[in-house]
Amino acid sequence: MFWLKLTKFSWQISMWKTFYIKPNEIGILYHRSDFKKVLQPGTYTYFGRHWQVKTYDLNQPEAKIENLELLLRNHSSELQEYFLIVRTSFNQAALVRLGQNWVTIQPNQLRAFWRGFIEVECHIFNLDESLELPAQFVQQLRGIALNGVRKFQISESDIGLLYVQNNFVRSLSPGEYAFWTVDRDVVVRTLSRIIPNPDFPLEEVLIEQHPDFVAAYCEIVQVLNHQVAIVRYQGKVISILAPGSRKLFWQGVEVQVIDISTDAKLPPRLVAELVSNTPQVLSLSHNFLHIREVPAQQIGLLYINQEFQTLLQPGIHAWWIFGRSWQTETIDLRLQTLEVSGQDILSKDKVPLRLNLTAGFRILDPLKAKNSLSDVPGFLYKELQFALRGAVGEQTLDALLENKGAIDTSIAQYIREKTAEYGIEFDSVGVKDIILPGEIKDILSKVVEAEKSAQANVVRRREETAATRSMLNTAKVMEDNPVALRLKELEVLERIAEKIDRIQVNGSLDNILTDLIRMNKP
Repeated sequence: MFWLKLTKFSWQISMWKTFYIKPNEIGILYHRSDFKKVLQPGTYTYFGRHWQVKTYDLNQPEAKIENLELLLRNHSSELQEYFLIVRTSFNQAALVRLGQNWVTIQPNQLRAFWRGFIEVECHIFNLDESLELPAQFVQQLRGIALNGVRKFQISESDIGLLYVQNNFVRSLSPGEYAFWTVDRDVVVRTLSRIIPNPDFPLEEVLIEQHPDFVAAYCEIVQVLNHQVAIVRYQGKVISILAPGSRKLFWQGVEVQVIDISTDAKLPPRLVAELVSNTPQVLSLSHNFLHIREVPAQQIGLLYINQEFQTLLQPGIHAWWIFGRSWQTETIDLRLQTLEVSGQDILSKDKVPLRLNLTAGFRILDPLKAKNSLSDVPGFLYKELQFALRGAVGEQTLDALLENKGAIDTSIAQYIREKTAEYGIEFDSVGVKDIILPGEIKDILSKVVEAEKSAQANVVRRREETAATRSMLNTAKVMEDNPVALRLKELEVLERIAEKIDRIQVNGSLDNILTDLIRMNKP
């Protein structure tokens, strides 16, 4: 009996269950998997085997409870006391503050957070109404990265364009913004207000479908098919619009529309602004203008659609290129030199010669020369060749060497007659070099050497005759004049004395001289 009572007592003791909830925990009591209550920190004892307690760490603010949906369905009022329940539908998202931290809840989610341990608050947003978070949340979320939320900063010198799914929504003034990006592509494209002609994204869409934005911030510049437009900002050219185009600019630009249907030439003021200005402006206008600079001492020819229009004086000229084909060419009016070198020609006596010719010419009538000749230098070169061959082939080598000027005269007369009808004048024509073959050079050298040798012999004989005649005349003078003879003797003696290093005199000088020349004094 005693053992029976002891066994019954032991069984009764084993039927009691004790649960301890730590101070930083909270528990949920279940009986046979059915929710009974929420247990605060402490010790709890229950009779029966089927009691269970699941504890949760309150340091983790979110309550990750199994079968939360079922518990809320049957015990919602009891759980609301301990939990902050956040339920979002398909078009909702939630922002939950847990003390100093924030978390986001995506659509179609059910989440629970413990109350009382830390301060908890929830804000639910309808994504169909707006993706933008209110300003008070943007400030609180500064510096915090959240899943499903994207933040943007627009500086004072910029403006933002909000695009959702690549569709423009509205403009954003300077400031901070945050948007939900749940299942949506949210992009903010910033444009500088300092640059008057930014690259507007999807510009045509903005013009056609968002006139309110365009009217508030922009100016549309649109030109017809016979017009061009020059856009300036603060007096500087920033853009040029081709015929039939349009473009957006920030408000505040100046627009000049030019009709090019009758006259496409730029006046000097525009040439100075678009062509002679800074390299930036020149690069901007380069694709819209046909530019030709005519240097000094030259003349220009203008052709429109392959037809000659006018002569261009020295200076810079420019035309709008649209609707026409432009060609310009410059012709030098100064004296030009043409070299005809290395011409191998046979003289009349069949001597092969190589000649180099130089000619100076100028163009008097550019239009006549251009319209009549496709290649002016080539034409002149060939004509000079023909003239040179004709002049050399009609004369012998001796005649050519004796009178080179005759060749120049013949060539000049021929070329002037040929080119007068083309508006070209030749100032000078001359043969620079006549190059002979090696064997002809040797023969001519020998001829010249013989001629010069004969001339030298004649000169030498002439000089010898003159010297003999002079000596004869001197002898006749001395024969009749003893004083002259004496002077000649002294001159000879002086020459001899110049070659003597030292003379020793014994006796008088007169006796020595008398003995030397064996002649008594007169």
